[in-house]
Amino acid sequence: MGVAKDERAELSDLFERVGPDAPTLCEGWTTRDLAAHLVLRERRLDAAAGIVVKALAGRTERIQGEYANLPWPELVDLFRSGPGSYSPMRLVDEPANTTEFFVHHEDVRRAAPDWEPRPADPARDRALWTALSRTARMHYRRSPVGVVLRTPDGRSVTAHPGENPVTVTGEPGELLLDAFGRTAARIERTGPGDAVEAVRALKRGV
Repeated sequence: MGVAKDERAELSDLFERVGPDAPTLCEGWTTRDLAAHLVLRERRLDAAAGIVVKALAGRTERIQGEYANLPWPELVDLFRSGPGSYSPMRLVDEPANTTEFFVHHEDVRRAAPDWEPRPADPARDRALWTALSRTARMHYRRSPVGVVLRTPDGRSVTAHPGENPVTVTGEPGELLLDAFGRTAARIERTGPGDAVEAVRALKRGV
């Protein structure tokens, strides 16, 4: 099993437990909306472009709505089983889905009261750190100040160059969630006061 496969299985189980109307950290989305997004992203590549291209968003929303209208068990099964046997998405499951599934898994977990981070998992945390190291500059590209991401064990990556940078410290999964703009992340920001506030207010993510 890879990290993406593990996250898919665990998120599918969580969908079944909480049902289609549970809240998520994705503004305006219930678990039904989130599951429909994930299924569309893998099974309708012709419509998925609207996720990032505003001009195509209308078609994406329509097809996502069609998935959302499916019976909940059917929608969850579509996500659990993944794309079709001949889909190119099956060839890139780990690189394409590891961070996507982790972040959305936490979007459901952390929308519930009294959530706590999951226990450390060396394979998962290593994969998340690798992914974050490759994409950190994209997530923080709008920063007006320098940003360095650092784990408690001393690993670090420059997310945005600059003098007297803000240092964001946390476990790999927490840093990744913060980089995606999730406020429910256990991280600490240190640095000049004005710069810390600028990073706190920064629009992060893709």
